Amino acid sequence: MAILKRVLVGRPLASVEQEHQRIPKTIGLAVFSSDAISSTAYAAEEILFVTAVGASSLVLGLDMLIPIAIAVAVLLGLVVASYRQTIYAYPHGGSSYVVSRENHGVNASLVAGASILVDYVLTVAVSISAGVAAIISIPTFSGLADHRVELGIALIALIALANLRGIKESGRIFAAPTYIYILTLAALLIYGLARSYFGDVGQVPFDREAFEGAREAGGTLGLFLILKGFSSGAVALTGVEAISDGVPAFRRPTSKNAATTLTAMGFILGILFFGTALLAHRLHPYPSHDETVLSQMGLLVFGDGPIYVLLQFATVAILTLAANTAYADFPRLSSIIARDGYLPRQFANRGDRLVFSNGILVLSVLAGGLLVAFGGLTNALIPLYAVGVFLSFTLSQSGMVRHHLRLQEPGWKRHTVISALGASATLIVLLIVGITKFTSGAWVPVVVIPIIVLFFKRVKRHYTKVANQLRVPVDYKPRKMNHTVVVLVGGVHRGVLDALAYARSLNPNHLAAVTSVSDEEEQERIEREWADRNIDIPLEIVYDPYRELTDPLLRYIDELDAHYENDVVTVVIPEFVVDHWWGQLLHNQTALMLKGRLLFRRGTVVTSVPYHLREEDRLGKPAASAEQAGTGEAASRASPDGGKAEPDALTRTPGEPYRS
Repeated sequence: MAILKRVLVGRPLASVEQEHQRIPKTIGLAVFSSDAISSTAYAAEEILFVTAVGASSLVLGLDMLIPIAIAVAVLLGLVVASYRQTIYAYPHGGSSYVVSRENHGVNASLVAGASILVDYVLTVAVSISAGVAAIISIPTFSGLADHRVELGIALIALIALANLRGIKESGRIFAAPTYIYILTLAALLIYGLARSYFGDVGQVPFDREAFEGAREAGGTLGLFLILKGFSSGAVALTGVEAISDGVPAFRRPTSKNAATTLTAMGFILGILFFGTALLAHRLHPYPSHDETVLSQMGLLVFGDGPIYVLLQFATVAILTLAANTAYADFPRLSSIIARDGYLPRQFANRGDRLVFSNGILVLSVLAGGLLVAFGGLTNALIPLYAVGVFLSFTLSQSGMVRHHLRLQEPGWKRHTVISALGASATLIVLLIVGITKFTSGAWVPVVVIPIIVLFFKRVKRHYTKVANQLRVPVDYKPRKMNHTVVVLVGGVHRGVLDALAYARSLNPNHLAAVTSVSDEEEQERIEREWADRNIDIPLEIVYDPYRELTDPLLRYIDELDAHYENDVVTVVIPEFVVDHWWGQLLHNQTALMLKGRLLFRRGTVVTSVPYHLREEDRLGKPAASAEQAGTGEAASRASPDGGKAEPDALTRTPGEPYRS
């Protein structure tokens, strides 16, 4: 297993190598901007899925693309300008969560943290589902349409594995596809618009059966659908906050490099999104689950040659890389929240490759579950997407307003106006999304986010309670203790004798051995073996005719403990270890269950005394007899049907240890 882990994940990295894992701007753009840039592959299509259906028509939907694209571009500029300020004000990352914590208080920060974590999970699910849609849009792979979910799970596994190797290495892997997509899409827009304006290309052939709407022309398009379409197009802004979350990952000066990357990302995203909407308005593609809008335009402009294939594979790559943005930021944000005590501390631990491995694995499981639940359909996931995004945007930018008003640093008035405009705009978008898409699925994050906040608070209460109980008062003195040691005996073999010797070395106040029997024959046999060995430790017999082990032993320990004041009971469990892991599966696991029960008993210490059979063989010592080694079955307990049950760790099978 260790060799396989090294092959898949790579060699461990020392903590001192963390500085060398920082990334330059070129890789940072691929790691943190792929989510936002990838939305150009489906944002225009999502607008059409709303504005071109129902009582509307394809022509009316296409006519609204340009106005919606302009509105989204203005909103993008405000958000980017505001997050540039966030990067300089909070260079340690955390974005919406940290800004809200410092300026709005704990409750607002938990809402922001929950919102952005939900956003990252949805980022993976939406991006992967859109990537699968791009794959099956290629005629050669259209037969895979019935395997959307399986393809999505496979892509999640691949990108998770890449991120487990480290952010720098995954950035190098994914940088080339990001830039290939940018160049290929730019080529489509420039070449396609040129051909369209010069009359060299017509419109996408309309397929009435594949079209999701009611009609190609005519109909009516009301304000509600226009606003709903705008909220779908606004998903292009998802991922804009990712760079401000991951500032510490950049090379020094971190804030300057991160801000430069954010500006470049905003410029590229704005140009590509508006260009895609403009080209769609000219070429008249239609929304369909069978073939994406981008594929229809690429096929019309480039034909079915190698450039079209490159565009499709570049689209698949960038959409998969959009999930990589979440993989870069979800674990990092989780670690910040965990350090504050609102998530399990395991999220704050770095793995072998200096990444937050637990966050990566949890994100993969959650996103995979969403893919399965929604059948891998992008437009089914989109309504869940934007609520958390714009809620975190609003909290972050309004927090920056309070930050500027409080500190009044140079240029604070101009910065306050920018942040206030951004907060107002994203709040309006949040309300539009919540109202227009509530019944389509936006209610899900509205319900889930408060549940996550309650979970945060429950985790914090637990850690606070534990910390208070572990705190040492000034006048604290440990109480004087009586020490009682109980050795659990399953048979007289070398493992048990070593455990008895270990128990004596503890020099306890009270020492006893205990065994469980189900009939008189078992009792006589164990007592005879005990006497033959001249063992001077008293052997206590626990009788249970129903062959139950843990409950009778726990009752015995309770009774023994009640005899002494200020008593600490150490339960010693002898257990042998076989030479292969699979050999351990061939034996019962009674000791494991018993340890689990004893863990929650106050004043109890559980000690395992392992007896390594392989080591004994290597040293050339004589092997135990079949009877001593626990291979005989004559002492096995009778099963309820009158047959012989499997030897158990605490039965009277000679030589069978407690965890076999």
